[in-house]
Amino acid sequence: MSRPPTFTPPPCARARVLRTERGDFAVLDAAPPAGAHSTALLLPGYTGSKEDFIALLEPLAGAGFRVLSVDGRGQYETEGTGRQNPYAQAELARDVLAQAAAVDEVPPPGGVHLLGHSLGGQIARAAVLLDAAPFRSLTLMSSGPAEIDPAQQKKARLLSDALGRWTMDEVWRMMRAMDPPEDADTGDGEDLRRRWLRHDPAQLIATGAQLSSEPDRVDELAALSLPVHVVSGERDDVWPVPLLDRMAQRLGARRTVIEGAEHSPNTARPEETAAALVAFWNGL
Repeated sequence: MSRPPTFTPPPCARARVLRTERGDFAVLDAAPPAGAHSTALLLPGYTGSKEDFIALLEPLAGAGFRVLSVDGRGQYETEGTGRQNPYAQAELARDVLAQAAAVDEVPPPGGVHLLGHSLGGQIARAAVLLDAAPFRSLTLMSSGPAEIDPAQQKKARLLSDALGRWTMDEVWRMMRAMDPPEDADTGDGEDLRRRWLRHDPAQLIATGAQLSSEPDRVDELAALSLPVHVVSGERDDVWPVPLLDRMAQRLGARRTVIEGAEHSPNTARPEETAAALVAFWNGL
C-alpha cells in the first residue's frame, strides 16, 4: 500500500469535484503561479488514491503544469457502485477519457499528459488504446507490460478472498497485524485507515483480478506512435525492473529509473520523480 507523506494538499492545490459525462470524480487540482502551458492527469494505483501524487503537485505546478490527480471510480472519495461489472477495465478507461474531456473547457493547447501509476498505468494504457486523440503523452510509472508477478498475484487473490468474507475494517486490522515492524508506527495510520475504509471492495476485487490476468498489449501501444515515458524505482516487486526495461525498449520509450525508490517513486523520491516528468513533458 502506498504511503503518501501527507494527506493535506499544498497551497497550490485544492480538493474539488471534477464533473464529467460519466459521473463525478474527486480530484486534487494544482495550478501554477502563472498560466499553465500544459495539463497533466494522474491516475493512482491499486488500493491508492489521488493523495499518492501529493508530493508531486507543487514541483509540477511550479514548472508550469496544471496537474489533476484523481480518485478513480470506487477509490477513496469517488463514489463506488458496490458491483464488479462497472469496474471492467474498458469502463475505467472510458472514465479516463471523460476525465480528460472535462479537465477544462478550454485546456492548454497540445492535449493532456496522462500518467498512471501501477494499476493506473494499465488503465491509462487501455484509455489511449480506445482513443489517443486527447493525449499528448503517456507515462507508465511502475506499471508493467502484462500481469503482475506471481507472488503479487497470490497476494491479490488472498485479499479478494478476504474481502468476500469480512468487512473492510476487519480486513484492515488483519493487514496491519501482518505489517513489518518498521511500518507499525509511521504516524499515518489513521489517514491510511480512513482511505482504506472508503474504497469500494468490489473495485478492489475486480481490479485485483485484472492485475493478475492483464494481457501484453505493448505492441498495440507502440503502434500508436504516442510519446511514452517508462518510470520506475531501481527495485520493484510488482513488475521486475528488467521487465520494465524491455517494455521501454519495445515501445521506443524514454526510460527513467529513480535511484533509491521502489514501487512508488512518486512518494519515495518526489523531487527526482517530478524533475524526470518535467524533463519529458518539456522535451515534447
